[in-house]
This record gives sequence, C-alpha cells and structure tokens, in this order.
Amino acid sequence: MAVSYKKLFHLLIEKNMTNAQLQQKAGFSANIITRLKRGRYISLESVEGICRVLNCGVDDILEFIPEDNGGKENG
Repeated sequence: MAVSYKKLFHLLIEKNMTNAQLQQKAGFSANIITRLKRGRYISLESVEGICRVLNCGVDDILEFIPEDNGGKENG
C-alpha cells in the first residue's frame, strides 16, 4: 500500500500554516517535509508530532492507497 498525505496539506491550508511552521512546531527536520511531499513513510513519532501540533487524528492527515499490482503477488 502507498500512503497519501494530501489530507495533511489541505489541513495546513485550512489552518493557514506553512510547511516551515509545521516543521518548527512539531520539531522535525526538513527531510520529513520532503518525505511527506513524495508520499513516503515517516516515523510514528513524526506523525504523532504533526497530530499534536494540528490537534487532529491520524486519519485527518494521511490515508493508505491500495497499489494496483495487476493481480500479481510480489514474491
């Protein structure tokens, strides 16, 4: 499964908060913002920090997207 953080970026817009402000308040590196933008996994600690700063739940900032592998198993 892939992960999407589109909900997070929409929430930041709603709260009028920049990526840099989130980074500073949650206390993580710029690398985490890059990973978020690229839809890569981040640590649970980073997810927790984001949720704390934005006063929201995990399901408010990310969602898992099933990957279509054409019915083939990776093995």
